[in-house]
Formats: sequence, structure tokens, C-alpha cells
Amino acid sequence: MTTRVTPADLRARAKRLFDRDARTWAAAGQSDVVLDAPLHPPTEREALADLEGVRSWVDSWRRVAAEPGIEVEWSVRTWSRVGSQEVPVRAVVRGPDAVARAADDATAWRLLVERLGELRGLVGSDTAVLRSHARTIVDLESADFDRLMAVLTWLRENPESGRLIRELPIRGIHTKWIESRRGLVAALHRAGTGASGLGLREPSPLVRVRVLDPALAFQGLTDVSAPAADLAAMPIRPERVFVFENLATVLAMPKAPRAVAVHGGGHRVDLVALLPWAQTVTYWGDLDSHGFAILNRLRARGVDATSALMDAGTLFDHRDLWGIDPDPNVGVFERLTPAERAALQSLSAEGNVRLEQERIPWSYALARLGLHAATIC
Repeated sequence: MTTRVTPADLRARAKRLFDRDARTWAAAGQSDVVLDAPLHPPTEREALADLEGVRSWVDSWRRVAAEPGIEVEWSVRTWSRVGSQEVPVRAVVRGPDAVARAADDATAWRLLVERLGELRGLVGSDTAVLRSHARTIVDLESADFDRLMAVLTWLRENPESGRLIRELPIRGIHTKWIESRRGLVAALHRAGTGASGLGLREPSPLVRVRVLDPALAFQGLTDVSAPAADLAAMPIRPERVFVFENLATVLAMPKAPRAVAVHGGGHRVDLVALLPWAQTVTYWGDLDSHGFAILNRLRARGVDATSALMDAGTLFDHRDLWGIDPDPNVGVFERLTPAERAALQSLSAEGNVRLEQERIPWSYALARLGLHAATIC
């Protein structure tokens, strides 16, 4: 026995098709969409077993046939005991508008078509970017969509403005608006112009530096956050530069002669490499795969970096303080020393363990950094 297809089944199929493909249809302006559904009408035996149910089923399809956009194909069955009966055998929904109505998503479809149609004039033939960002585009409030169009138009007309976001002469646009939608704006702008960026002037990222010797202070300041370019121009010549992955360690450092400590975790090592007085450093990061990745990156930027507390001895001295790295970095780090590579291999061999910087006792760390009591002012 084959289960009869009901109008509710057809609408459910339309809904699945719409949810899966509507973004593609709207992005590409596609109109040749067809949903073709055999209805599996009953046999005479099945009709006799449930005559009222079959009549109700046939009537439901007569009502559907009156709806625009849904074609119901009928066929006459000549049955010996029931006589000639006209039954629906197939339903065809043609075009994305009709599929959207059948899926009860006509309003959402109209909005999707309208907005992607407007954007298509700015992004050209790159329908992939419209499809991938369609959900975000449709979810925008009307005012925000208008702002998006205004931003894309202005950026297209001013490709290398060199302005800060705060300076953009677009009503309702401010830094948070752009930053919270930067991925969307950048993708659509790139699709329409081929530009790799927005042509805006970005605020200079800040580097946090603690001066451990008052004689090296920045006009009396010993704890400074400033753009890398400004710090690079400062006429200081420290004899020791510590670069630490964690800010808490930078802040905890004691005074030390002719020394500074720099916060250099993650991508900040790129900024450290811009400092002419920080080309020879002592680097201490978390004893995990990511810490070694940062160390490798720092050296790749041309900095002569000697690691501290990133060796197998430190690792196994603190076995009770290990944690598990849920997402280890599996990159190839060609600039590690043999001892560092051995420590990295131990992390993996012990089950992707990690020893976070802040778990190591402070007295142990200071001794390994060469900051004994005699050198601490």
C-alpha cells in the first residue's frame, strides 16, 4: 500500500525546498523552479476500505487546485464496484513565487528578492556572496539595510578614502555599526569592486609595555599602551626585553635593571617585531602548541627570541598542574630549537596536555627568568 500524498505533505516538501534553495534562487534571479509531486492515488481496494477518507482526500486536492501557482493533474479511474472516479495524480508547483506561497513564506521571499536584487546592482555577477550572506541581509532592520546600501555605494565611489569610520559622511553610520557588520560589508564590497579592503584608515593597534627600570621610563611613565609606531620611535635601549603571552604576567613583573616587559600574545607578536629596541627578546608563552606557534611566528618576523620556561623540564616539574588542550595547533614550526621541539612532542605524547603560564609558581618562574632576589629592586 502506497501512502497517499496530502496537501500538507506538499506544503512540507515546498518548505524544505524553499529553506534549502531560496537564497540561491534569489541571488541568481532564478525562475525555472519546479516542484513535481506524484500523489499516489488509492486503488479501488483502498478506496473501498476507506471510502470517506478517500473522498475527503480528493476534496482537499480540489481546494488546492483552486490556489494560484499549484497545478493538479487529474485522471479518471474506472472501477468495477465504485464506478468512474476522477482522482488527483500529480501536483506541480511552478516558479519560486509559487513554491514560496506553498511553503507559507511568501513575505520572506518577497523581501529576499527585493534586497538581493538591489544588492546585485552593486556586487555584479558574484551570486555566491549574496547566497552566503542572504540570511544576514534579510534579518537586517529596514533602516540598517538602507544604511548598508549607502555604505557600499559610498565605498564604491571613494575606494581609497583613508578616512576613519567616524569620519564617514553617511547618516546613521558609526564605528560600532561598521565593526559589527564588517564581514558582511567587506565581502559585498570585495565582490563588487575586487578591493581587498575598505580603503579606510584603521586605528593603530596598541602595545602594552611595562618599564621595569625607572631609568627607562617614558617621560616618567612605566606602564604604557601606545601604537607600535609611537613606541618604535621612543629612544630607549633596554638590555633585556621580556615578551609574555599573558598580560597578567607582564603586570606581575618586578623591577629589574635595564629591562622592559611587553605583552605579546597571539597576533601581537607582529607588533613586537616593529619595535627596533625589541629585536632580541626573552619569550615566555603558555607551554602548549599555541605558545610554540606564537614563538615560531615571532622568530619568523625576524626577532631573535630565546624561550623561557618552555622546555620539557618545566613541563614535567609541574605535571600536577597540566590541563588538556581541546584544540591543539597541528602546524609545522620550523623555527623551534631541538629542545623546544622535544617539549612540543612531549605535549602530544602525553595526550595533548598544556601547562598554562599562570599555573607555574611565581618564585619558580622568576628564578628561571634570571630575576633573583639580588636583582629585584
